Amino acid sequence: MSTVPASNAAPAPPAPGPTAPAAPAAKARKRRVFWFVAAIVAMHLLVPLAFLPYTFAWWGIPVVLIGNFVFGSLGINLGYHRMLTHSAARFPKALERLWVLCGVCSLEGSPLWWVCTHRIHHQHSDDEGDPHSPQEHFYWGHMEWIYTADERRQKLDTYARYVPDLMGDKFLRWLHRGERWLLVWAAHVAALAALGFAAGFLFADTAAGAVQFGVQWFLWAVVVRTVYVWHITWLVNSAAHRWGYRSYNTGDRSTNNWVVALLTNGEGWHNNHHAAPRACSQGHRWWELDLTFTFVRALQLVGLAWNIAPVKVPKHIAAGAKSDTPGEREE
Repeated sequence: MSTVPASNAAPAPPAPGPTAPAAPAAKARKRRVFWFVAAIVAMHLLVPLAFLPYTFAWWGIPVVLIGNFVFGSLGINLGYHRMLTHSAARFPKALERLWVLCGVCSLEGSPLWWVCTHRIHHQHSDDEGDPHSPQEHFYWGHMEWIYTADERRQKLDTYARYVPDLMGDKFLRWLHRGERWLLVWAAHVAALAALGFAAGFLFADTAAGAVQFGVQWFLWAVVVRTVYVWHITWLVNSAAHRWGYRSYNTGDRSTNNWVVALLTNGEGWHNNHHAAPRACSQGHRWWELDLTFTFVRALQLVGLAWNIAPVKVPKHIAAGAKSDTPGEREE
């Protein structure tokens, strides 16, 4: 796949310096991306409807968890994050496209926008210029940043600087231009809704029962699942930069948060990730479970994954002082 460099080396991070694009946080926060605000508000307002007597279903809970693995773990964790951002593993082109599409269906932005944001985060982690550090206040790091305009990510020069290895991919460029990724998201919503109503009319005894099942399916498989994936993903940016334990002196405030790791199938071992960003596995100790990496290893066993980046923590980080104090910054 052209989105991953041909060599086994990770894309070189942008060199820090005065030429790095930066915008004052206060200025950026003055302008909201209103369509994204509307989408977030609308989805949250629909969530309580899933818990009404007419729409609540116990089977909705496993549907949300399965949806989290498909669209959250495979789409965001593996596709957007480990594969595109850090070149942590390679897969057949069809699977790579599938992971990207699953990420798109999580409604978290285009792949190029997401990767660009995350690479800026790694360059300026918890410093001025970090797009979503929670150090000023938790809500900014958790979700306010995502619907706040950032001039940096509106400029072609920023993408040329931070995602040059992905700019040549026609598929990713097509998704990014004109927010076409939203068309893919809308198509997946329509397909899931149609599947739910079709199943209802196929298996329900009455038309009323079929409609009820279709409504239940839409709320749980689309609305609740999307909001759930949003918040557990955003907890990596917020909670895992405030609370947890630190195994490495990474120079930022990243932490290993076992609750976030459990919810996200491995993304919560965030201090580990900042210590070895390219490593496909984010669990460095035997008990730091990373189900996303376990899935990659299973694919490797059947020849569907290769060039899996090992854990290699730089000596100056591995030898640094450790801290178990949540949120403590080690200079």
